[in-house]
Amino acid sequence: MSFLQLCRCSTIVYIVLAVLIFLPSCRSNQVPEPVKKELLIYCGISMVAPVRVIADHIEQQENCIIKIIINGSGRLYRSIVVNQQGDLYLPGSESYMNKSVTNELVSETAPVGFNRAAFIVAKGNPLHISSDLQNILNPEYRVVLGAPDSGSIGKETKNILSEINIYDRALAKALYLTNDSKGLSEAIINNRADLVINWQATTVWSANKNKMEAILLRDDLSPPRKLFLGLLRFSKHPEIARKYMEYAASPSGQQAFSDYGFGEIK
Repeated sequence: MSFLQLCRCSTIVYIVLAVLIFLPSCRSNQVPEPVKKELLIYCGISMVAPVRVIADHIEQQENCIIKIIINGSGRLYRSIVVNQQGDLYLPGSESYMNKSVTNELVSETAPVGFNRAAFIVAKGNPLHISSDLQNILNPEYRVVLGAPDSGSIGKETKNILSEINIYDRALAKALYLTNDSKGLSEAIINNRADLVINWQATTVWSANKNKMEAILLRDDLSPPRKLFLGLLRFSKHPEIARKYMEYAASPSGQQAFSDYGFGEIK
C-alpha cells in the first residue's frame, strides 16, 4: 500500500471514530418527551358517549391520556374489587355507587345526570303496547330482560318487577337474558324482541332513535335515578381525576350528558 493510500485510509478511520464519538454526545443532549399521565375510567355501557366527550376535553386541558373500560356496571364493580386499580367509576345506577362507597372503593362522588328505566319497543309501537307492567307476562309479546347481576338495567328491572311480585314469572317467560343495555337495544333492532325494559336514554341516540321508542312507566315504580361519578381510592392521578369530576358536574359537562339522554328528568 502506498503512503498516499495509507493516509487516505487513516483519514477515513479518524472520520468514522469522530462520528461514533460525536453521536452519543448528540443523543445525551436530547431531552426525552415526558410520559403522559394515564387515567382509567370504568364506565357503564350506556354512558360511554358523554364520558368520551368529557374525556376528550380533559385530555387536551391536562395533556393526559384517558382510557375507558366499558361493561355492565356489575361486571365493572367486580373488576374494580379484584384489580384494585383505576381512577374513576361511573355505574348506571346509584346502588352500585352506594356499594362502592360502603366497601371503601370510592372516596368521593359527584352527581352527573339521571337514568330512568322504561319499556322500549320498535319505532311507532306497531303492537300498541301500553305502559302496564303486566305486559311483560303477556304471551303475545316476545320479551328479553337484562340479567340482574351483570348490568345496572338488569338490577333495576328486578327492583321494578319485584315491586309488583312478577319478577320470577317474568324471568321464566323471557326468551333470554342479556348482560347489558346494549344487548337489550340489539334485541329490538334485530327484531328478536317486541318488548324490553331498558334505560330511556338509549332511545335518543342517533343509532337508535329511528328504530325504537320509550314508553314511560309509573313514576312510583320507575323514578329517575341519579348517576354518580366516583373517585377510586387507589387512583394514581387523583388531581386530574378530580378535574374530570368537576368538569362533568359543570354546566358544560351536564350538557354533554343531556345530549345523550341523561339530563334532568322532570
